[in-house]
Amino acid sequence: MKTILYHLFIISSFLSCTAVTQTTQAQEKKPNVIFIFSDDQRFNSLSMTGDPVTETPNIDQLAKEGVFFNNAYITSPICGPSRANIFTGQWERKNKIGFNYISKNIITEETYKKSWQVQMKEAGYSTAFIGKSHTKIGDRNNTSLNKNTDFAYYGNGHLGFYPAKRHKQFSNLKNKTQIEGMLEATKAYLSQDDTYDYFYKNAQPSIKNQLKKRDPDKPFSAWVNINLPHASSIGGMGTQPDDPEYYKTKYNDVKHKIELPNDYPQDISLPDNVYATKDLMKYYVTSKKGKLLNEKLKMDRAVYAIDLMLGNLRTYLKEIGEADNTIIVFCSDNGLFLGEHGLGGKTILYDESVHVPMIVYSPFFKNKTKGKKVDELVVGQDIPATILEMCGIKTPETYQGKSMLSLIEGKNKNWRKDIFLENLFTDQGYPRQEGVRSKQYKYIRSFSKVNDRKKYVPTQSVDNNEQPIYEELFDIINDPKEQNNLVGNKDYVDVLNKYRKRCKTLVSELK
Repeated sequence: MKTILYHLFIISSFLSCTAVTQTTQAQEKKPNVIFIFSDDQRFNSLSMTGDPVTETPNIDQLAKEGVFFNNAYITSPICGPSRANIFTGQWERKNKIGFNYISKNIITEETYKKSWQVQMKEAGYSTAFIGKSHTKIGDRNNTSLNKNTDFAYYGNGHLGFYPAKRHKQFSNLKNKTQIEGMLEATKAYLSQDDTYDYFYKNAQPSIKNQLKKRDPDKPFSAWVNINLPHASSIGGMGTQPDDPEYYKTKYNDVKHKIELPNDYPQDISLPDNVYATKDLMKYYVTSKKGKLLNEKLKMDRAVYAIDLMLGNLRTYLKEIGEADNTIIVFCSDNGLFLGEHGLGGKTILYDESVHVPMIVYSPFFKNKTKGKKVDELVVGQDIPATILEMCGIKTPETYQGKSMLSLIEGKNKNWRKDIFLENLFTDQGYPRQEGVRSKQYKYIRSFSKVNDRKKYVPTQSVDNNEQPIYEELFDIINDPKEQNNLVGNKDYVDVLNKYRKRCKTLVSELK
């Protein structure tokens, strides 16, 4: 009897241990992540946000299955600094990473090790960085990025519509157009069969050692950076015989529906000593109606292609059995002026420049979460912290952004009431600016572009108590297009002083 009881005890213990082991393995299984970051894509560029022409069924569907953020903002609305803020989880005021040729700064290896992708890798993830890079990592050769990423396939600066013409490292792509090429590269990274063996075989020798397929025994994290619908990358669209047809003829039958700003063409709403027509780069000039309409048509086609890419990527995830375990985040690096305020380009802190579409999707969201729209103020720097928390990874203390998971779950009642906005890029005629946006008001102060030209002075307004040369205050609720500057209106003196004080406080707290 003792022998029988002993064996029963052994069997029971084994089964118990096996059950515990299986439970632990299930708990340890991490979700995959794909972060798609488009370029110069405005908040209202989607069907769901009111674009009268562009069709975005796949992005809209992602929002229906995930969470859409109505008030998502980029606090440094220009390519390089925006991306640096995502790498560091910080405001530019803190990380001091502007465009390299102006700020002379790079993201140090020490800082990069705190980036969300490296945190994912250290937690056992296979990682990929694909597409546009506009930030130097570790050194001018991006050594830290290449060394700490399993699949580093990117081009510095603008990719161009036909990326292999500008960046030889993309010459192994079968697809010659950018969006389709970056999708091809993403599939090559995710694939486990020999379908994309040509991609690795034909890769440039200089980058072969930084192109590794995902490890099937690890979860994956891929950051896909699309350099469209940026105006610098739509040139040549639809001119080559092999270009997809939608780049040639899409929306020709409805282009009369493309909208121009009210009272177009508008004069630049800023004084000449802040920003003038002569400061605009050529491809951002919006005063020529035909040119502007053609650019908007091409941008609509580019957004449609991005939407197709997302749909194709989700289909591929199903094919390889990873759809039910993959989080998808979608956002843009900044917005874009298309004639509003008489402007083209970005960096100026009006909403057309700083307001972006942002979606967080997870296959693990409960039904009550799916399709939710969040009205709280969120920023690009919140994305890294959100991804890490969703994957059960601790957020570095250096991050200034906050996880949005509490907003997604409807649990956070103490979220920020305003956000700090800034432009420290002083080339191309842009003024250095600081601003504060709440749900009701926006305050912007601008400094002398003459004194600032080609300087990088992120702490000057704090160190020297520098006074702005121009101020603006808008009642966003009653004036959403920011047309009526309330500075000088005696009824808003108290509001103006409140936001002046708040701006100074935020500059000091974030630096």
